[in-house]
Amino acid sequence: MALRANRPNDAPVTGSAESPGLRRARRSVRFQRFGVAKGVAGALTTASLVVPAELVLLKLSGGRRSHLPWLFHRGLTRALGIRTISHGRPVRRGRVLYVANHVSWADIPVLGGLIRAAFVAKSEVGGWGFFGWMATLGRTIYVERERRTRTGDQRNAISERLSAGDSIILFPEGTNSDGVGVLPFKSSLFSVADGVDDLLIQPVTIAYTRVNGMPVTRERLPDLAWIGDTELMPHALAFMALGRVRAEIIFHPAVRAADFANRKLLAQHCETLIANGYRTLMRG
Repeated sequence: MALRANRPNDAPVTGSAESPGLRRARRSVRFQRFGVAKGVAGALTTASLVVPAELVLLKLSGGRRSHLPWLFHRGLTRALGIRTISHGRPVRRGRVLYVANHVSWADIPVLGGLIRAAFVAKSEVGGWGFFGWMATLGRTIYVERERRTRTGDQRNAISERLSAGDSIILFPEGTNSDGVGVLPFKSSLFSVADGVDDLLIQPVTIAYTRVNGMPVTRERLPDLAWIGDTELMPHALAFMALGRVRAEIIFHPAVRAADFANRKLLAQHCETLIANGYRTLMRG
């Protein structure tokens, strides 16, 4: 699978006597030294600029549409030391259901900085202090995964947002993976597309491929993937202390639910594309 990057924002700067590799190494060392402080300061600075403007715009629009979270996500991504490379482009016309694999909490700012859409998240996210407040401000759709009796109501809430013209980012694995590979997709989650006319579904692969210019190894994955009962803040602080992280995203061709005989085949199609893309990215 040949990949062509659209926006490598970590390309070397030319015109200096110092080699690009040495410059990157120096920057990485500096970021490791001050990464936590820079990440926290960057998040607070970005929030202080974006949040007041967002609150004003929400009031003017009657709370119907979120305008600026993507700016917050983009600023936070850079503050965290994450540099993104995208292969392909997100579909921007009409309503879109973006389905992506899920590796880390960092997926949120990385994808949120590239795609103007609301996330679907577990209900606990709303209680994560500052992060939960920002998620709510971005009109995140919360679901209670442990309460199967509410599955229908939650599915309807997502479908209603799609029908209203919003685009949604969905993680059909249902949880974070360990970064070794992509978990099986839950076909039931694709029921949110039922009855939504003209809905496009775009599979998206996300992978964290390099740390300080070096390929990510299996031993390094626990530092990037957020799994199990690991608490958010300790993992986030450790992530920021790693140095410079490269995230790569593949935007696969969009499809329509009507192109498939049932949800299971649609889920299999998306899972296959995303899993193959993940293997390609991790091989470098």
